[in-house]
Amino acid sequence: MAPHSCKGCLHYIIAKRKKMSELENKPLPMEVEQNGLQNGSDPPSMPWFGMDIGGTLSKLVYFEPKDIMQGESEEIDILKNIRKYLTKNSSYGKSGHRDTHLQMDNVVLRGLVGTIHFIRFPTSAMKNFLNLANQKGMAKLVTTVSATGGGAFKFEEDFKREVNMKLAKYDELEALLKGLIFIDKNSPTECYYWSNPTDDTKCAKVNYDFSKPYPFLLVNIGSGVSILSVKSATECKRVSGTSLGGGTFLGLCCLLTGCNTFEEAISLAADGDHTHVDKLVKDIYGGDYAKFGLPGDLVASSFGQMNSRDRRSKVSRQDLARATLVTITNNIGSIARMCAMQHSLERVVFIGNFLRVNPIAMKLLAYAMDYWSNGSMKALFLEHEGYFGAVGCLLQYHDNIIR
Repeated sequence: MAPHSCKGCLHYIIAKRKKMSELENKPLPMEVEQNGLQNGSDPPSMPWFGMDIGGTLSKLVYFEPKDIMQGESEEIDILKNIRKYLTKNSSYGKSGHRDTHLQMDNVVLRGLVGTIHFIRFPTSAMKNFLNLANQKGMAKLVTTVSATGGGAFKFEEDFKREVNMKLAKYDELEALLKGLIFIDKNSPTECYYWSNPTDDTKCAKVNYDFSKPYPFLLVNIGSGVSILSVKSATECKRVSGTSLGGGTFLGLCCLLTGCNTFEEAISLAADGDHTHVDKLVKDIYGGDYAKFGLPGDLVASSFGQMNSRDRRSKVSRQDLARATLVTITNNIGSIARMCAMQHSLERVVFIGNFLRVNPIAMKLLAYAMDYWSNGSMKALFLEHEGYFGAVGCLLQYHDNIIR
């Protein structure tokens, strides 16, 4: 399928804006001059998407330019319908959701000013997504979608077969880092930390200046966990990880409590008490273990109380969900702290969809980093959590075309 040449394409937009600028004796924005048609390459057809297809959740970003498309062609009508459907709804079917609170306005991409929308759906619903792409006519306009994550390989043939789209695949970790830096630059309140994380009366989110980010440790918590040492924009390597991540939390919660969704699991955990399930230091020593600086309320054995039939008979679904959350989070925090120490990094940035609607885990991580490092390490968090890979591969795709 060849790229369309209707009035909604980038050629038309830039030519129109250039003509208007000449009439008004106003120079074009530098981004348009640099990223426009000077290199002679054809721009990709709109709409522009970036996808991060994870093992549990798929993340989709959609760039909506401010320019109003003109014309009467079939392509323009389809483009307008797609835009209307994506931007006027916050849910799509039973499982697709647009995170309206994360929307980013006045973002420049290939010289166009527009809005980035953030959409998520379970990867298990990929067939429904492809059906929707067909129904809305996306396949008639778009020949290539930038994508990253394991699903970019797993579903590549499905995209070709079902909607005749190619996937421009990008390295997951590189896309992640590019997206993170881009979003932080365009979102002044993106980075934050939790002050007084263990005191509900004083706990608060505090903005953190991440304009000079390097070096830092990046902990990406998705279905599993990848940990990266980031020394500069070009120096980044994976230093560790664990298979016990968000997918583990959800899977165990489904088995132990009968829940079906991540949101349901988090809701149960919010009302639970993990001390009914876990064995604490004080359960073993009768109080603190002062010699090694272990407080009495520290978990000594996750699920350590469940070897008692009497305890099992009294434990609730909420308690089990909370204990599962604490177990997974503590393990991630422990590995992250050891990696930070090994690489002499003081800032640890936690991202990923495991942290979505999950302040319990964030506060646990914040407390653990601060306590076990005697205040030398800080746990940082980002508002767009799991969308950085999708944004990053979109940026890489357009950058490659420009060059």
